[in-house]
Amino acid sequence: MKKVIVGMGTCGLSAGAQSTYDRLSELLSENAGSFELSGTGCIGMCYREPLVEIREGDERTIYGGVTPELVEEIFEKDVRGGKRLDEHIVYSLDGKGEPSGSEAEFLNSQTRIVLRNCGTIDPESIDEYEAAGGYRSVRKALLEMTPEGIVEEVKESGLRGRGGAGFPTGLKWSFAASYDSDTKYVVCNADEGDPGAFMDRSVLEGDPHSVLEGMIICGRAIGASFGYIYCRAEYPMAIHRLDLAIIAAREKGYLGKDILGSGFDFDLKIKQGAGAFVCGEETALFASIEGQRGMPRIRPPFPAEKGLWQKPTNNNNVETFANIPWIIDQGASAYAAYGTEKSRGTKVFALAGKVVHGGLAEVPMGTSIHDLVFKIGGGIKKGRKFKAVQMGGPSGGCIPDSLSDTPVDFESIPATGAIMGSGGMVVLDDTTCMVEMARFFLEFTQNESCGKCTFCRIGTLRMLEILTRITKGEGREGDIEKLTELGERIKEASLCGLGQTAPNPALSTIRFYRDEYEAHINSQKCPAGACDALVDFHIDAEKCTGCTLCAKNCPVDAISGEVKKLHVIDNSICVRCAKCVSSCNFDAIYKS
Repeated sequence: MKKVIVGMGTCGLSAGAQSTYDRLSELLSENAGSFELSGTGCIGMCYREPLVEIREGDERTIYGGVTPELVEEIFEKDVRGGKRLDEHIVYSLDGKGEPSGSEAEFLNSQTRIVLRNCGTIDPESIDEYEAAGGYRSVRKALLEMTPEGIVEEVKESGLRGRGGAGFPTGLKWSFAASYDSDTKYVVCNADEGDPGAFMDRSVLEGDPHSVLEGMIICGRAIGASFGYIYCRAEYPMAIHRLDLAIIAAREKGYLGKDILGSGFDFDLKIKQGAGAFVCGEETALFASIEGQRGMPRIRPPFPAEKGLWQKPTNNNNVETFANIPWIIDQGASAYAAYGTEKSRGTKVFALAGKVVHGGLAEVPMGTSIHDLVFKIGGGIKKGRKFKAVQMGGPSGGCIPDSLSDTPVDFESIPATGAIMGSGGMVVLDDTTCMVEMARFFLEFTQNESCGKCTFCRIGTLRMLEILTRITKGEGREGDIEKLTELGERIKEASLCGLGQTAPNPALSTIRFYRDEYEAHINSQKCPAGACDALVDFHIDAEKCTGCTLCAKNCPVDAISGEVKKLHVIDNSICVRCAKCVSSCNFDAIYKS
C-alpha cells in the first residue's frame, strides 16, 4: 500500500498544508484502505511547501506546492493510477536510489546528520524513530560504554557547540563530569532568538527524539539525573511534539528510573521561555528556569561547577544534542571525516532574505558562502546582484560578496568580523542599505538588552541614535568614528555575549561599506535607494496611466498632472512618505 506523507512543519502549515492534509484525509475516508496517511516535519525545502510525498517500497516522490485542488489530481493519477505528475515533482528516488526532480540539487548537495530524520519520519511516532535507528545510541551508551568512554568519543569526534561559541563539546562535558555533586543538570538551549533563524525549531518539530536521546547520553556522561529543555513559548508546535516525545520515551523506558536496566536514572522537563533574547546566554537562561529575571551572572564560577541552582550543569543547544546519537552510533571517526581540521562535522543553516531557495540546508563545515547561496540557495531573487550575507543574527556581521569564497567554519567566519552564530544566514541583494541593516539589528539588541551593564544599556542606545540620524539624512561629520569607538568600548566592557557582540553589525558594515555611510552623511544619499528620507521619487513615463491615485494620496500635494496624462513629482515638496508608491497599481513610481 502506498503511503502519503504531508509536510506538517510550521513552514508547511503556513503555506496551507493543513488544508492539503484535510483533503487527503477526506479522500481516504471516501476510499478506505487505498493508502496510508501521515505527517512529517520540515525537509528544508520551505520555498516549495506544501509538500506531499508518495512512498512505495524504496521509491519516493515528493510533490511541491500541493493545494487541495492538486491533491485530487495526485490521488487519481499517482495514488490510484500509478502515473506520476512530472511537472509537479520536486524530488524523487527510484528503487535504485537514483535522485531526480526540479529540486534534486538542493537535497543532493547536502550532508544530513542533524536533519537525517526531518521530513522523512513522523515526529509524533516513537516507533518510526526507533525504526530509523533511534535510541540505539542510548542502548550502546548505557549498556556498553562507560561515562568516561562517552566523553572521549565526543571529544574525538571534534564536535563543537553549535549555539555560536563553538566550544569543544567533549571538553565541556568533561568539565561538568569532573565535579562531585549529589545533583547535576543537563540543559538544552532551544530559545533560538536570532531573527531569520529556524534551525532548532525545525529539528524539534521534525525529530524531537534525537534531542532527547542526545540529552540522555549527556546525562550519563556527566552524571546528571535531570534535564531541562528551555524552549521559547513562540514555538507551540515544537513544544507540543516535545511533550509527546517525552511521554512516549517514558512509556518505552528511555526516561525515568533504571533506564534499560542500566541503573541510570534520568528524566526531562520543558521550561517555556518568554522570548527574551538575552536568555540565549546560558547564565541568564538558568536564572529564568529558576524563576528569576533572565540576567547574566558573572563568571567564574562557570556553569560546569555552579550552574542551575548552583549545581554542576552542562548546557548545549538543540543542534549540538541532535548530533550526539549519530556520533555514538556511527563512531567519532565517521563524524570527524566531515568538515575541516578544526571544525569537524556538518552545520545546519537557515537561508532567508533575498535568496531563491529559502529554507534549511545542512552541509559539511568548510563549505563556502558562495556554494550555500548559489548552489543550494539557488542564487538571488529576480536575478539581482548578490551584495552580502548577514551571519550570526543581531550578534553577527555582514560578509560582502567579495568574500563569498570564505569557508563556513569557526576560524574563517570570525576573521571577516562576523560570527558563525547558531546558523542564521540572511542573504542581501543590491537593494539593501547596509546602514539601515546595521540600524535594524542595533534596534533589536538595544531593546533586548537586560540593562545590567552600563555600556550595553546606554552604549547601544547611543549607537542606535547615531544610525537612526544617518538613515534620516541627519548624519554629522565624525559619526562613523563615534560608532567605531562606541562599538569597541561596548564589546570590551559588557558582561555577556549580547553586549560583547551587539556592535558587530555596525562595525562590520563600516569595515566593508564605509562608502555607503559616507554617502549618507556627506551627500544625503542612500546608494541602495532604501532609505526614503535620502532618495527622490520619480514616475515612469511608460508605465504611468494618469489614473491620479498617487496625486490623491499625496499628503502634501507634491504630485501634479491631468487625468490620463503623465504625472510628475516635485521632490522639493515631497516628504518621502512613500504613499504614492503603495497607492500606484502600475508599479510606475521608482526611487533614485
